Amino acid sequence: MSQLQDNFGRRFHYLRMSVTDVCNFKCTYCLPDGYRPNGRSKFLALSEIENLVAAFAEVGTQKIRITGGEPTLRKDFTDIIRAVADNDKIKTIATTTNGYRLEKHAKEWYDAGLRRINVSVDSLDPKMFYQITGENKFDEVMRGIDAALDAGFERVKINAVLLKGLNDKDLPRFLHWIKNTPIDLRFIELMETGLGRDYFQAHHLAGADIKSQLLADGWGLDQSAVDDGPAQNFSRDDHKGRIGLIMPYDKHFCASCNRLRVSANGKLHLCLFTENGVDLRDLLQDESHRPELIKRLHGQLAQKKETHFLHDGITGVTQHLASIGG
Repeated sequence: MSQLQDNFGRRFHYLRMSVTDVCNFKCTYCLPDGYRPNGRSKFLALSEIENLVAAFAEVGTQKIRITGGEPTLRKDFTDIIRAVADNDKIKTIATTTNGYRLEKHAKEWYDAGLRRINVSVDSLDPKMFYQITGENKFDEVMRGIDAALDAGFERVKINAVLLKGLNDKDLPRFLHWIKNTPIDLRFIELMETGLGRDYFQAHHLAGADIKSQLLADGWGLDQSAVDDGPAQNFSRDDHKGRIGLIMPYDKHFCASCNRLRVSANGKLHLCLFTENGVDLRDLLQDESHRPELIKRLHGQLAQKKETHFLHDGITGVTQHLASIGG
């Protein structure tokens, strides 16, 4: 089947697949009041995930990131990894996690086929980590990162959302950490969501300012691979780790978009911010529906807009980032 492509010539090799909305952290920029079940959520079953992966693999998807909520809360998380790994058309399997189960399960997940892992660490100060996440699990998460490095993952990345007045003083501490540690440190510019305008105005820090600082300090911009995410990556010869910047307010951010999202209840999201999602679940019940599912995917790509319009002040329908595996 032909590669997924939109009307702007962008080809989509990367799927972010959410498997749950549930999260056990209460990060101030995402779920400040904690996860609240709506009583209607029934998350994708393993068989539905297998059918979803098979369809996307047929239309050129090479990389799948398993997301949440917190994906490792699912009791069958290891089985989900194996289900994705069993499809030989998928070349890269990744996940994003808050890291609370990583210390005990890093090797198990690696053996199941997981090869890249992103861990959210918004501060290297345990007190600030608690203030941002609502959980006193800093040491546990850091031990998990060490376990991931020991397990042999191809790439271990650390995600930190830039927050003015909270963790913006942590940059020197982060840079010192990656001088001798082979990890990718990714700073994510805070994005405004439907419920977060006041928080955004209080804590938004422009990623472009951090980029200017890095370039002035001798960091060089790396070339991106076809299935890379949205980060601009920087490296320096005297540091083992790299820095990535995710800057959604850059006017050219969407030009290189190569990723689609499917929510934990089976809705296709062409963009994180600009639409409500298209239900795929009716076509995930049996592999005989795959041709129709692929036809629906191609049809929806024709509706994808050129940009998310964040730089124009439009936040779209997303109420919080956990809802569709942001």
